[in-house]
Amino acid sequence: MSRFDATPQALNAFIDGELDLATQLEAEALVERDAALRQHTEQLRELSRAVRLQADYHAAPAALRAHLGRRPHQPRWLPSFTWRIAGAGALCSLVLAWGLQMALAPSASDLLLNEAVASHVRATLAQRSIDVASTDQHTVKPWLSARLDFSPPVQHPVAAGAVLQGGRIDYLGGRPVAVLVYQLRAHQIDVFIWPSRERPAIDTPAARRGFQTAAAGFDGMAWLAVSDVNAEDLARVLQALTAGDGAPR
Repeated sequence: MSRFDATPQALNAFIDGELDLATQLEAEALVERDAALRQHTEQLRELSRAVRLQADYHAAPAALRAHLGRRPHQPRWLPSFTWRIAGAGALCSLVLAWGLQMALAPSASDLLLNEAVASHVRATLAQRSIDVASTDQHTVKPWLSARLDFSPPVQHPVAAGAVLQGGRIDYLGGRPVAVLVYQLRAHQIDVFIWPSRERPAIDTPAARRGFQTAAAGFDGMAWLAVSDVNAEDLARVLQALTAGDGAPR
C-alpha cells in the first residue's frame, strides 16, 4: 500500500521536507518515474525559492529576540491547554476542600450543644452557676424577667425529685437566655430557656464530653437541659418541667 498520495498538500510537504523518512523516499521514487509530476514538483520548488528570495523580511527587535531566547519553545496550543488543566485542577481542589469543610464542620445542632455544655462546665468550675439563689419561684422568675426580654417559666419538677436552686443569665446561640439551676441528689442540672416556636433542632438525648443533654419545646419556649446525671433522670426532669408536672410556687 502506497504511503504517498500526490495531492497538493502532500507535494508541499514533500518539497518542504516534512514527510517521514519512508514516505519521503517513496515520494522521491514516484516523482522520478512520473515526468509530469516531476515537472510540477520543479515548478513548486521554483515558486518556493522565489518567495524566499523576494519576500520582505523584518528583523525582530533585540529585546524580543532576547526574551524569546530565554523561553523554551512551546506549541501554540500548550499555554491555553495548560491554563485549562490548571483551572480544572484548581476548581476540583476548591470543590474537594468545600466538601471536606462541609463534612468536617460542626452542625448548628452540635454548636448549640457544645455551647450549652461549655456554659455548664464554666459556671460550675467558676462557682458562679447561680446569680439569684432561691428555691422560691416567685423570687427567681421576677429577677430573670427584669433582666431579659422575655419571662421564663419557673417550675419545680416535683415528680422527678429535682429541687430548684436558683437561676442565672447566660448566652447561647448568640443571645441571652435564662438558666434554671436544679439539684437532683448530688448532681446539678442546668436548664437553658429562650423564646422559640419550636423545640431546639438538635438530636437529644445526646452525650457531650461526658455530660448528658436533653431538649424540648413547651409554652412558647425552647428548653435545653445539661447535667452529669444519667440520661434517664435528665429526661425525666425535663419531661416534668415541660409537661406541666412542675408545681409553680
